[in-house]
Amino acid sequence: MMLALERIQPWMLLRDSRCCTLLRVLRVGPLLAGSIAVDGQDQLGNPAEITLSRSDEAHLQAVDDAPRLKRDPAAVLGCLLGGAVGDALGAPVEFLHGAGIERQFGTRGIVDFVPAYGQLGAITDDTQMMLFTAEGLLRAWMRGVSRGVCHPPSVIHHALLRWLLTQGERAATEVGRDGWLFGERRLWSRRAPGNTCLAALRASRRLGEPAGNASKGCGGVMRVAPCAFFPNPFAKAADSARLTHGHPTGYLAAGLFADILARLWNGEDSLAAATRASLAAHGGRPGMEETRRLVGHVLALHAEDMKPTPRRIEQLGGGWVAEEALAIGLWCALSADSLEDGVIRAVNHSGDSDSTGLIAGHFLGLAHGPEAIPARWLDGLELRDVIERIALDISLVPASYRSDGSEASRALWERYPGW
Repeated sequence: MMLALERIQPWMLLRDSRCCTLLRVLRVGPLLAGSIAVDGQDQLGNPAEITLSRSDEAHLQAVDDAPRLKRDPAAVLGCLLGGAVGDALGAPVEFLHGAGIERQFGTRGIVDFVPAYGQLGAITDDTQMMLFTAEGLLRAWMRGVSRGVCHPPSVIHHALLRWLLTQGERAATEVGRDGWLFGERRLWSRRAPGNTCLAALRASRRLGEPAGNASKGCGGVMRVAPCAFFPNPFAKAADSARLTHGHPTGYLAAGLFADILARLWNGEDSLAAATRASLAAHGGRPGMEETRRLVGHVLALHAEDMKPTPRRIEQLGGGWVAEEALAIGLWCALSADSLEDGVIRAVNHSGDSDSTGLIAGHFLGLAHGPEAIPARWLDGLELRDVIERIALDISLVPASYRSDGSEASRALWERYPGW
């Protein structure tokens, strides 16, 4: 049904861009419930009008007096979409050497989506696991509000085990199959998942149990960006990464990544300033030595106005391990003239191109917003509607969810049941 409310202004209803509509919805105020239907579809499509369900109407009434967000929620949308386009751009060249990329795509390397996994704009396991991490964070929030007690790493672990099932794998413990994300069949596609993540999740017998391996692969870092938008981002990201990666570098680099994003979102003047502040706060932790050294080196390169090139990136490493992936993505973001420039630099090297592209895209999307993402990338991005829905929920659930038995709260619980 159509809902005529003062907060739904006429300029929100006719848009030539889905992102324009989403930004206006986000910036008007708390607008949240079980579904936001556009063009009569239960997804965020290219709209002619915005329609809201009955639970949306109830939620609008319930949170009318809720405080407005101090931070720009559009930055969340930019962060998640920016990471996903970086992932998708890097997917076709993930396992190619730099020289092979140049031979195939020319001296600039890959600059536009080409087919991967049978389609243009395909995301990889990086974005899949990022979405399930976000779902775990949202369900943990719901549980904390509704039950008064929650152990977020256990809830995130449970979400990652649902991802494991979508990959055709079996879990060693019982896994709930509720919630809307698990039912999104487009996520049930195997996109070269990391062996460490698969093995660690298969072996898990207790929710929240840290991995028993000594891996510092980048599979812990690449999925934790959503932690930046919740309290205690360093701890949440490090604990999440430790579920699959047991080496201190593997999980502390993830904590640092989320903490830098959070500081940028909370108002640091620049990405360089946010990085320096994060290192000052966390760089002295035992086990942070490798990450501190490489991130500090990248800050020094940036201060010297040294731009990343494929050859210079390779001197940092391939990005297959946590500290290298973070350092490469960070350097490309620090040195970028635009989101497009930074993401292109981040994927054109001999190494884990999709993960470094994703990290750079998260940084730049948060800093510059979704408007900075080239339309040609957004238009072809797989699962764009799912990513947008998650971004909306991250922006609005912590600000406005109330466990009050209302129709709106029940609808949210169905989306993110915090058992």
